[in-house]
Parts: sequence; C-alpha cells; structure tokens
Amino acid sequence: MRFQPMKPVSRIHPRKRTSDARGGPGCFKQALASLLLVLSLGVHAGEAQPNAEDPVIEQRLVKMAEDLRCLVCQNESLAGSHAELAADLRREIREQMKAGKSDKEIIAYLTERYGDFVLYRPPFKPVTYLLWLGPLLFLGMGAGIWYLTLRKRRAVKAPTVDEKQLAAAAQLLNEK
Repeated sequence: MRFQPMKPVSRIHPRKRTSDARGGPGCFKQALASLLLVLSLGVHAGEAQPNAEDPVIEQRLVKMAEDLRCLVCQNESLAGSHAELAADLRREIREQMKAGKSDKEIIAYLTERYGDFVLYRPPFKPVTYLLWLGPLLFLGMGAGIWYLTLRKRRAVKAPTVDEKQLAAAAQLLNEK
C-alpha cells in the first residue's frame, strides 16, 4: 500500500462565518439535534405485553412469584428477577397452573426441589430455628454486653485526691 498525501483543504473566505470541525455556531446546533434525537427514542417504546394468554394465571403467578426468592439473585423476588433461571421457574410455575395445580401444591413442589431457600418466609421448624431466632439472639447478646459494660463503669470508683496532691497541682499551675 502506497502512502498518499492528504488533499489540501480549500480556503474559506475569511469574512464568511461557517461551522467547522473546531466548533463553530453550527456545531452546537448539530449536537443539540443529536441529543434531542437520542432523548426522543423513548417515545416510540410500546407498552409491555402480558406473557400469558390467560390474565388470571398471570396475576396468580405474579402474586406467588413475589413470595419466592430467585435462586440466582438471592436477594430479589422471582417476580422481579431478570435471570434466565428465574424466567424458567416462572414458565414452569405457569405450566403447573395451567395443569390445574393449586398454589400450595406448586410451593410444595418448589421447596421439595430447591429447599426452603426458595421461600422468602421459610417455615418455623428445627432446621430454620436459627434463621428465625438469630436476630433475637444477637439483640439479647448486645443488650447483655451493654448491661455488663454499664455495671462495670459504675463499679469503678473515682480516685481520691489528698491535700499533698492538690498542693502539687496548684504549684504547677502557678509556675506557668
């Protein structure tokens, strides 16, 4: 490939003001037009279409999915998660609802398959005692530590100062 020199730029009349690449008055107008074009793209967005043909099943699904945890996100409900596994679980729940299963049967199936972790409110049973009682345990421990600290402070007596120490302190203050 052979190097070809750039063609000379034609000279513009010095009295004539035009926009150029260095940012003349036309450059601002172009940037403003581009910005308005980008901001107007949202106007063309349509309303989201429901996922299911049956709005009753969709409403039931949304209500149930709000009480279920996304297994990928872990701190997000199944209804609000955009993870692929969450979409698969919603599809599976939808199919079970179409098959005529009740909400309790579907939740039992999910907890059997994924454990109590899938529930935002796990049942109160021996396996989840620490989960339910843990905050109370930590609150009790904090209150106990606070009580012992206050009791220890009250037990500390202020040191007594005799006349000799007061005289020495007064002498130090007078020297300055």
